This record gives sequence, structure tokens and C-alpha cells, in this order.
Amino acid sequence: MHTTQDIRNIVFTGHTGSGKTSLIEALLFQAGETTQAGDIEKGSTVTDFDPLEQEHQHSLYLSVATAHHAGCHINLIDTPGYPDFQGQVQTALSAADTVVVVINASAGIEPMSRKIMEWVSHQRLPCMVVINRIDAAPEKLEKRLQEITDVFGRECLPLELPVNHAAQVVDVYDHESGTADFSSVEAAHTSLIEQVVEANEAAMEHYLEEGEVPAEELHEAFEQALRENHLVPVCFTSAKTGAGIAELLDILAKLAPNPLEATPHPFIRHQGEKTVATWAVPDLDKPLLAHVFHVEFDPFVGKLALLRVHQGSLKLGSQVLVGAEGKPVKIGHLYRLQGKERIPVQQAVAGDICAVAKINEIEPDTILHERHEDDGVELSGMTLPTPLVGFALRAKKRGDEQKLSDVLHKLVAEDPCLRIEYDTAANETVLRGLGDLHLRIALERMDKQYHVEVDAAPPRIPYRETITQSVQAQYRHKKQSGGAGQFGEVQLEVEPLERGAGFEFVSRIVGGAISGSLVPAVEKGVRQVLASGAISGHPLMDLRVTLLDGKMHSVDSKEIAFVVAGRKAFMQAVAEARPIILEPVVDLEVTVPAAAMGDISGDLATRRAQIHHAQADETGVNMVIQAKVPLAELEDYASRLNSLTAGEGSWAIQFSHYEPTTAKTQQVLMAQYKAADD
Repeated sequence: MHTTQDIRNIVFTGHTGSGKTSLIEALLFQAGETTQAGDIEKGSTVTDFDPLEQEHQHSLYLSVATAHHAGCHINLIDTPGYPDFQGQVQTALSAADTVVVVINASAGIEPMSRKIMEWVSHQRLPCMVVINRIDAAPEKLEKRLQEITDVFGRECLPLELPVNHAAQVVDVYDHESGTADFSSVEAAHTSLIEQVVEANEAAMEHYLEEGEVPAEELHEAFEQALRENHLVPVCFTSAKTGAGIAELLDILAKLAPNPLEATPHPFIRHQGEKTVATWAVPDLDKPLLAHVFHVEFDPFVGKLALLRVHQGSLKLGSQVLVGAEGKPVKIGHLYRLQGKERIPVQQAVAGDICAVAKINEIEPDTILHERHEDDGVELSGMTLPTPLVGFALRAKKRGDEQKLSDVLHKLVAEDPCLRIEYDTAANETVLRGLGDLHLRIALERMDKQYHVEVDAAPPRIPYRETITQSVQAQYRHKKQSGGAGQFGEVQLEVEPLERGAGFEFVSRIVGGAISGSLVPAVEKGVRQVLASGAISGHPLMDLRVTLLDGKMHSVDSKEIAFVVAGRKAFMQAVAEARPIILEPVVDLEVTVPAAAMGDISGDLATRRAQIHHAQADETGVNMVIQAKVPLAELEDYASRLNSLTAGEGSWAIQFSHYEPTTAKTQQVLMAQYKAADD
């Protein structure tokens, strides 16, 4: 049984194609966990075990494997590299003690690497950079190291250097001299030691007095430098040739912080209306606090929740409390994961990563605990990106609607950046994600894993109708069919309200012209038109309807008669009140590299955007543009922004207000509505 001090929690991140999965395969093989390194093209890797990952030959979901080396229990978390799946990366960071950013030696720094370094810096997580695939571009390695220093800061220093034309690497932390393909081992060693001792006053005094501090005496200072992001070690590897793999495994065991040395993950405790910051202590004797950072649905065991034990321990057969409601559940299945393989364990100690199965009450971001006073504890994390791109979904087969709903809820539980919206006005179920690829993979899973076929189309824009002038209208509904008849007559006035005011219904009936019990029937008829629209099939808004007068019959006046009369009178009034169609306008914020500012501004101009603010962000590298844009103009914006910024742009929208749409759009919508009605 390993202890908390033995654990290393390493999350491998980086842009797609940087070689994260292959690197983990090489580490597992080097540690003796596998008999041979898996191959992505053959679909034989430990962490990319999902059929869709094997088909696309890219990681699409986070997964966990474990290596044992030098007495250490090393949890390796593989993450996707496509920007569309960045939510998986961000949730993985909540389980990390060290973040490894993998960079392709041939391609250099790519968009996801930049984003990840920003997240790591914000959360102050210990970080390493690994330049991988060094065999493919040995002549570019010096340039890559310089780029990393220029972009990510002088804290990025080599922990080793390539040797023999990148066939091997030499450690510059323990070695004071030696040869390398570029630079100088002596100079790299001196820079590294000086950077480490700067973080620790005692180590600095020792260094100034002695002129040198043996590496084995610098462990505490090294961990402090990592925690404070004062040092970002850079390593060199080739998963293909094995260069640097043994050395990287040693570094993870010897120098990566254990849970006691790492940056603590912040929690918050709800106390009434207040929230108080608190910290978990990785101590076996403390009450349990474990955070669920990922949920997936296994075809054999059902719901499988991946969690990190931040405090105390989690034991098989124990009873724990789930979430804010503190519902008690029993841990009947406890595993450590080796890709798709589930290995039963009896206990997970503080700092460890494990999985529990068949507990339906557990959801993503849930806290498992032992005491009801911890019911209000949550992990304090970063805000995930808002899913903006959407598909309206409809089951192809009649009767599959409930199955579709169940599958969508599973997909959303597994991926924090998928979201379901129900548009009652359009009668649509909309699945939103971070990009076209994100949604396409979700549709593939629905088809191939859950066998639900759907029709997918862009969601309808939630247009609205309103009126622009006051009008009165009168309608008499009279029907005689041999027996009891129907009679109801109403006089209405409609008038426009200011934008955003909604709908008001007022009755000014006096003298009993219409019984008070029948007035709600008139309002019911009016509201039927409100929901279905009058000129384009979209709901009406921002108007007042006043019931002025009417007539009733002592025998034939029934509720249905006044529902019909109210509906017909309202439709007549709206038709004469110069109705118009409104479109939703959103507040758009776009963050792009400064060099792309001109292209982005030009593109926004073609989308009827009104730019009202643009300035450099805190780094000075990016520009932040704020604008108001009609939502209808943003249908393809995710892919367009990605194209104009080479994947480095990001955007967010928030509803602002409704305003009249263009005359052309209004004509098209009215014509479509009339054609459908005919």
C-alpha cells in the first residue's frame, strides 16, 4: 500500500498532435506496466481506448493510467488537445499536482499550449514543459527552447539538454559539466540552481556562502520554486525513439511534488449566505473530502465517477455523504484505473485518484464527505468556457424521444462543456458545445455507442413579434348548432410597451357587460396568439391588451365563446397595429491576438456588429473587443474566428436586448410563415 508521500498526480496537456498519448505509453512501458508501448495507429494505447478515439486517432476524453517507479505511485492523466475539448483539460487540472505541457518539436508553441499555460499560471499549479518528438526536428530544439522562454517567461529553464543529435539527453540539474547539442551544460546548471535558490531564503544564503549547493540538498527549495511558478523545468523526449523517457520518469518520481508538497486546491464552505475559503489537508486522520472531477458511463458497470481524495481516505464498504444534500451512500465498488481496465482496491489514501461505480447520486463536481457540517463544501475552480455553438436535434425514429433525452443527459454529465437547452417557443431540443467538432463527436457517440439516430440542424433564432401603434378591435363570436349555442363579444385595445416590458392584460369592464368569471377566458384567447405569433410564428412581446367592453348572452355565453372572441379580436388588432419582427442582440466579447485585430474588426462589420470598445488585455499580447451583434449573424462565428486567428481566439456572448430586424429578414420570415400556413 502506497502512502500520500509516494503519490504523484501528473496531468499531460498540450495541443493536438504534440504526442501526449504516445509519451504516456512510453512512460508506462519504461516503468514495466506494459510489455510493449501501444500504437495510436493500431488503436492499442492504454489511454485512448474509446472506439471513437481509435477511429479518429486523437484523444477525445480524459483518461487515467498508473505507473510505479522508484517507490512512487504515479497517476498519469491523459487529456485531449483539440480546443473544442478544453473543458476536459480544465476539469483534469482539479486533480493535478503537476501539469506537463507537451510541445511538438516540429510545430512549436500552439494555441492550446498558450491557453493551458494561462490556466496553470492563474491557479499557480506546478508546471513542466516537455518538448516531445525531438527525433523529428533536432535542428529546431535550440530555437524551441528560446521560443518557450520568450513566450512563457524566463522561469522556463532546461532541466536537461539533448545530446548526440537528440538521440539522448543529459541532466543539467545533477551534472555541472558535460557536452550537449547546443548551449552549455555548465551554464544551464548554474542558471537552474540560481533560479531554484532564489525561491528559498535558506538555500540562497547557503549558495552565497558556499558557492554551490548539491542538488540533493535543494529538494525543498525546488518544490517551493515549482509551487510559486518561479521555475518551469523544460525537458526533452522522443516517445518514438525512447530518448529522455527514462530520465523523465526519474524526474516525475524525484522532483514532481507529492500531494503534501504541491499547491493546495482551494475549497469554499457555505455558511448561510456567506462563503468562506478553506483548504483540504492531505492527512489520513482528517475527515474525508473527495472531489469528483469526471463522470463517464461504462457499458458494464454503469456510471463511473473519477475522483481525487483531497483529505482523509476512502474505503471500500464505507458509508459517505454526497454533495450539498448530504445523502448517504455506500462505496460498493472502488477501483484504480489503467485506461479501460478497472483494478479493484480496498482504499484510496489522501492525495490519490480512484473511481467509484454504480452510485447514481454522484454528479460531476460532487464532494464526497463524512460529516454533515461539510455538506456545504465545494471545490473552488475556474469558470469553464460557455458552450455557444448549437445543433437542434430531433429523433429520427418515432418513440425515440425519451431515449434521446436520456442519452443527452449522459453526454452532458460526461462533458462539462456540453449543454442542453429546451426552446419551448420553437419546440426544439438544442445541444450546445464549444465548436463544430465537439458537437460532431457527440452525435457520433449518440449513433455508434447509444444507437440513437437524430436529425441535426442549426437551432432557430428566437425571433419575437411586437406592435408599433395602438389599435382597437371588436369581434363577435356567434354559433348556433341546433342545441345550446355559443355567444361572446369583446372589444380590445392593444398598445406597444417599451422594449423588455413583456406583456400586460388589463380589464376595464364595468357594469357587468361581461361576467367577471369570463374575463380570464378572454385573456386565455389572447395568450394563445401571444405564444404562436401573428405574422411569423414567433411569440409576441412588449404590448398591453386592455379589455374595454363586450356583450354576453344569458344562456349561450360560455368560456369557449370568449376564448374564441378574445383570440380573434386580438389577431385583428395586431394585424392593424403595424406589427414588426424583433431579433435578439447579444453582447459579444472577443479576445484575439493583436495581429488579427484588423481581420476580426472587418469580419464583425459584415455581421452588423457595433463595436463599442477595444483595448489590449493585461498581457499586451491580445486585444479584447466588445460589441453588440445580432445573434443571427453568429451562426458560423466559431469556425470563422478559429480560421482568422489560427485557433487562438476566444469569444463569449450574453443576451442584451431585442430590436427590429432588417426589412429583408422580416419579409423572408413572413413569407415562410404564410407558405407553411397555406
